[in-house]
Amino acid sequence: MISEEHNSIPSINGLVLAGGKSRRMGKAKDLLHWHGKEQRYFAADLLASFCDEVFISCRQDQLEDFDEEYNALTDTFLNMGPFGGILSALRSQRDKAWLVVACDMPLLDEKSLQILLESRDPEKVATTYKSPFDGLPEPLITIWEPKSYPLLLNFLGIGNTCPRKVLINSDTLILEPHNPDALMNVNTPEEAEKAQEFLKKQ
Repeated sequence: MISEEHNSIPSINGLVLAGGKSRRMGKAKDLLHWHGKEQRYFAADLLASFCDEVFISCRQDQLEDFDEEYNALTDTFLNMGPFGGILSALRSQRDKAWLVVACDMPLLDEKSLQILLESRDPEKVATTYKSPFDGLPEPLITIWEPKSYPLLLNFLGIGNTCPRKVLINSDTLILEPHNPDALMNVNTPEEAEKAQEFLKKQ
């Protein structure tokens, strides 16, 4: 594990991506109660013990019913999905690394975050997990280092707003997940049902 005393290593903020329109789910994924509270807040609480500050990436219209105990970060790069949320966070505090998680991962656990942080290589552009579902890097649970900001801007400049493609084409540390189920994305009612079954078993 990297020593906290090593001053040249950027400290880490947390970011929960919660600005999606949830069209496939049919209802707002960030408001689903998997663990007794809205998932955006549950995910933020999960990140809190690992990060200096935690922010919830959201759209302007989501601020109407936002809990003031949490920090909102609205996109400054609009209509780009997760790419815009990640870029907006990196731009807001340029000296920080960002541990980014999506709000549609209800099975995400502390151990997965801990391993990611302990394995982090700040010399790389990012540290991430290999998706157990397609074998590609999973941008929605990733530590993005400050040096990733200009790279993301370069990709934006050529019209590519896929964070996964940035990870594939950059110097990225990709880890095997110890708990593949923790990386399950829930985007449809069918996937939600499957996730509910997992949670019942736990």
